[in-house]
Amino acid sequence: MNTTKITNANITNTSQLTDTESSANNAFLNISQVDMVFPTATGGFTALKGVDLKIDQGEFISLIGHSGCGKSTVLNIVAGLYQATKGGILLNNKEVNEPGPERAVVFQNHSLLPWLTCYQNVELAVKQIFSKTMSKGEMKEWIEYNLKLVHMDHAMLKRPDEISGGMKQRIGIARALAMQPEVLLMDEPFGALDALTRAHMQDSLMEIQNELNNTVIMITHDVDEAVLLSDRIVMMTNGPEATIGEILEVNLARPRSRLSLAKDVEYNRLRAEVLTFLYEKQRKVENISNKTVAPQAFAKKRVNEK
Repeated sequence: MNTTKITNANITNTSQLTDTESSANNAFLNISQVDMVFPTATGGFTALKGVDLKIDQGEFISLIGHSGCGKSTVLNIVAGLYQATKGGILLNNKEVNEPGPERAVVFQNHSLLPWLTCYQNVELAVKQIFSKTMSKGEMKEWIEYNLKLVHMDHAMLKRPDEISGGMKQRIGIARALAMQPEVLLMDEPFGALDALTRAHMQDSLMEIQNELNNTVIMITHDVDEAVLLSDRIVMMTNGPEATIGEILEVNLARPRSRLSLAKDVEYNRLRAEVLTFLYEKQRKVENISNKTVAPQAFAKKRVNEK
């Protein structure tokens, strides 16, 4: 009798374990128990420890945390630019171990080639990926479609030095989207833009993601940006041995309007949750006990001037 009970319990536990493993295997993008150790002169530096995240197709994920918490390292591992020391990345159940066109990266620096027009900068990526599968006419149509998607079709014949910083970033996004990536990886893409341009770019990104249903992983330091754009916000602990501290579900209806959300109770609750994590749970304490003293010669000069 006792034996039967034990056997049934074991069967139940095995079934639960199988369901968990099945769920992990069915994830569109599986970041599995990733460690990242960088060699240094004094020994290994563990930047990441046990980073584990399952991402569904079409999800918009924001990574947020203090400087040095490994956000860019996670992005670079997903991009295939770094190899994890332990653990790994599965995309559609295929191991990621090198860069590939199914993962496009948009950096803070647009990285446009200055001697090419906006059209030619996008064309460069399209030819690299689709030269054997698209005709010249199809490629032209596809390039123009992606420029229209980011509202830059009017400037397609201009060179980068003839357009603004926000426009350059739009072209960088168009170039990435033109590769038809399954995952769009964005490393603080709007960090160098002024507040008004940044807001326009955020609105454009929401439009694009709504139309194309791309899976997006974006690094940001901007709490409002994270809440506005994301389906989930992944909050990283401070390094070294940084990992995922908390994951916040953002259940705000889409499409989203920043003006409507400004007074929204749930929006402000989510914003407060992220701020609490960053500035209370993971507050960075800097040593300011040692007062900075001006050089003696400079101090004497200031006294004489008075």
